Amino acid sequence: MGAVLKATERTGSNLRRIRQEGNIPAVVYGRNSESKSIYINSIEFLKTIRENGKNGVISLDVGGSQQDVMLTDYQQDHIKNVVLHADFLAVDKSSKVNASVRINLVGEAAGVKDGGVMQQPVHEVNITSTPGSIPPSIDVDVTNLQVGENLTLADIKTGNYEINDDENTVLVSILPPKQEEEINSGEEQEPGQPENEEGRETEASE
Repeated sequence: MGAVLKATERTGSNLRRIRQEGNIPAVVYGRNSESKSIYINSIEFLKTIRENGKNGVISLDVGGSQQDVMLTDYQQDHIKNVVLHADFLAVDKSSKVNASVRINLVGEAAGVKDGGVMQQPVHEVNITSTPGSIPPSIDVDVTNLQVGENLTLADIKTGNYEINDDENTVLVSILPPKQEEEINSGEEQEPGQPENEEGRETEASE
C-alpha cells in the first residue's frame, strides 16, 4: 500500500491563517477531474515526501475519499525554510506521466584517480513512465571513465521508462588535470653587480 496523506478541502482564501496553523495550501488537478483546493499538514507532507520520494505515488485522503496523486510542484520560502504551496496531479497507475529524475553518479572514476577533474553539467533527466515505475534516481556508473572521456544520455540503460531529453546530452565528463603555469615576468636581468651591496666585502680603495 502506498503512502497516505490526509487533506482537507479548502473553501476560504485566508492562506495566511492556514499557514499559521501549520498547514500548506495545495491544489489537486487532473485530466478527467476538476481542480480542487485543499490544505495539508506541513509536518505530514514533509514526512511523506521524505519517505516516498518526490515522484512517488501518494494516496491523498480528502474527507475519507482517496485518490492516487503525484507531487508535481511546490513553492518554498528558503529563508524561513517552509513550504508555501503544493500542486498534486491525480494519476491513473496504468497511464504514463512525465517526471524529472535525479542523476546519481556511482563509483570513483579512473580519470579522477589519474588527476582529472570530473564535471557533471546535468543533475536531472526528464522521463516518461507509469507512476509506479518511476525510479527515485538513475544510477550512472563512472568507474571506467578515463581522462578526456564523457558519458551521455545514450549510455544510460533504461528500465521501464523512456528518456525524453536529447540522447547526446553530456551527463558527466573528465577534464585533463590543470597544468601549473610557470611564472615569467618577461623581464631579463642585466648582468653586473646587484644594486644593494650592503653587507658585502669589497676591496679597500688605495
